[in-house]
Amino acid sequence: MIMDKFWKFSTVTNKTEAGDESTENVLFLNGVIASESWYGDEVTPKMFRDELEQCKGDLTVFINSVGGDCFAASEIYTALKEHKGRVTVKIDGVAASAASVVAMSGDMVEMSPTAMLMLHNPSMLLYGEAAELEQGIDFLNEVKESIINAYQLKTGLSRSKISHMMDAETWMNANAARDLGFCDRIMYTESNSIDDENTVENMVFDKTVMVTNTIAAMRKKLKPIAKPEDTGFAAEQFETRLNLLK
Repeated sequence: MIMDKFWKFSTVTNKTEAGDESTENVLFLNGVIASESWYGDEVTPKMFRDELEQCKGDLTVFINSVGGDCFAASEIYTALKEHKGRVTVKIDGVAASAASVVAMSGDMVEMSPTAMLMLHNPSMLLYGEAAELEQGIDFLNEVKESIINAYQLKTGLSRSKISHMMDAETWMNANAARDLGFCDRIMYTESNSIDDENTVENMVFDKTVMVTNTIAAMRKKLKPIAKPEDTGFAAEQFETRLNLLK
């Protein structure tokens, strides 16, 4: 039994207002990227590349994924960059974690006005002796640097800024992603902006800020803890009662 793929290639027929028809190669990336093994089962990089090679010419990639295996994402990113045709990425829902790396492969990256993009640090389960854990930390640091390469190539941002955004687990809406260079165009808009008065600071938020604001809001709702009423017992009397329990 062949395991479920997280991608689907299709050929779409588009009609113009004049009645003319044209075909479009489309790739849909939905769900978790490689929820099963990417190398040890039927759903493999070779299968993806073989299907991609059947798409001649330009390709439109729709992404709605919370992420997944960063090595599978790397393989897909490279395959799309190698594709002999223009690649247009359209984020119609969310491109988070590893899916945001795939999104950086587009010659043109577009986002729906309601879409979100998220980047954060890579993670994995570690166990073993101290030396093995230290090796795991070094490995994750190198993986992070490789991911930064894709973000920097697309955005032109400094590595330190991108690293800080990953540390903070940064979420961006379409405006923020466009202003920072992660996105080239906002879909369905002529001015390529929903609200030009917004600033990047108002449109980007990270997990730390979100958690801090949530805690502050909860504290406001909590009633002050009432002080205990005076029992009228002196400290000496309380100590005497404790001694009786010995």
